[in-house]
Amino acid sequence: MRIAVVNNFYPPRSGGSAHLSQHLAHKYAQSGHEVLVLTATYGDAPAEEVHGGVRIVRIHAWTLPKTRFAANFDIGFTSSPKAKSRVFDLLDEFAPDVVHQHGQFFDLTWLSGWWARRRGVPTLLSIHTRLETPLSKFNDFVYTVADRILVAPLMRMHRPKVVVMDILMDRYIDKRYRRAISGKVSIPVGIDPEVLRGGEASGIRKELGLEGRRVVVSIGHVIPQRSRIALVRALPLVLEKFPDLVVVVVGGVYHDEFLHIAKDLGVEHALITTGAVPQARVPDFLAAADVEVHELEGLGFGTASLEALAAGTPVIAAIETDNFLDILVEDGRELYIAPPVSSREPRADPSALAGVLMRVLEDPAAARRQVSTNAHRLIEEHFTIERVAARHLEVLEELVSAR
Repeated sequence: MRIAVVNNFYPPRSGGSAHLSQHLAHKYAQSGHEVLVLTATYGDAPAEEVHGGVRIVRIHAWTLPKTRFAANFDIGFTSSPKAKSRVFDLLDEFAPDVVHQHGQFFDLTWLSGWWARRRGVPTLLSIHTRLETPLSKFNDFVYTVADRILVAPLMRMHRPKVVVMDILMDRYIDKRYRRAISGKVSIPVGIDPEVLRGGEASGIRKELGLEGRRVVVSIGHVIPQRSRIALVRALPLVLEKFPDLVVVVVGGVYHDEFLHIAKDLGVEHALITTGAVPQARVPDFLAAADVEVHELEGLGFGTASLEALAAGTPVIAAIETDNFLDILVEDGRELYIAPPVSSREPRADPSALAGVLMRVLEDPAAARRQVSTNAHRLIEEHFTIERVAARHLEVLEELVSAR
C-alpha cells in the first residue's frame, strides 16, 4: 500500500500525537509499505527529508496566537492558498491508497480530507484531543461551538473511519461526530517500550540536585487538561511527612496557574520545571523518579503515562478502571488510582491524592515491586507499537479493499 500519514505535529516536535504518528509511519515502512508524511514546519527542521524509510514533507506553517482557547499552546497551522496547492500536488504525485490522519481540528487533516473526497480515497482519522474541558464553562462552550460549526462539517466532507483510543474518546466521538464519520475502530495508543527502559538516573539526579531526595516526575506539557493543580494542592500535606520531596515537571509550561498556586501555598521550593525535552531524555527522568504523576483531571491516560508504566515507574492517575474499554486496570495492580473529588467531578481530590502519594513514597521500592510486573505485562500484551501498528494496518487494508 501507499500510505499518506498526515499530522500537523511530528518530530522533532515533542508530544504524544507526534511520537505515535512517527512510530506508526516507521512501522508501516518496515512492513513494506510506501509512506509519505505531511506535517507543518517546526523550528529548524528541514522542509523535506527521509527518516526511517519515510519521506517527510513539512508545509510552511504560521503559529496560532497563544490564547486561553488554545491553552497557550504553539499550534502551527498551514492554511493558505499555497498550502492547499502544495498538499494537493504532493498527494496527487504520491497517489496514496489510503490517508491516515492525526488530529481532527488541524488544517492538514482538512486539506487531506478535501483531497481524499475528490479522489475517492478512504481516510482513517486518529483523534488525540477532545475539544472539551470541564475546567472552564466558557472555554467548553467555545470548543463545543467550534466542533459543531467547523470540525464536524469538515469531517462530514470525507467521512473518515475513526480510531477510538479510550472510553472517554468513545463517548466524545458519539456526542460530537456520530453523523460525520463512517464508523469507529478501537485501537489503543501504541508505544515502543524498549526505548523507555534502561534510563540512567544518576545524570538527571546530579544535574537537578536530586541526590538523596524523594522524586515525583510529572511528564508532559502543562495545559488546562493536565494542569498539575491537584498535585500542587496535595503538596503541603506530603511535604509535612517528606520535606525532602521534589516534583520535576518535564514539559512545556503553557498554563502556569499551578506555579501561582504553589507560591500561594508556600511549596514552590519543591517544584522544578524543565521545559520541553527531547524524547530521548525521557527514560532518564523516569529512571530518576520514585513515581510519575500528571493525569489528574479525570480526562484519560495518555502516552506519557503508558511510557512510565513501560519503564517500570509507578504511576498515579485519576482514571476509570475501564478507561481502555475492554482492557481493565486495577488500583494497586498495574498502577495507583487517585480517588476523584466526586462522581460528578472526576478530577483527583488533592487530599486523597496526598494520601496515595504518601503511601507510595513511604517505601518507593515496595511500591514499584507491587505494580511493575503487572504494568510490564499490560504494556506487552496491549500497547506495544508492534501490536498497535499491526492493528492499524489491518484496518487500512480493509479500507483499501472496500474502496
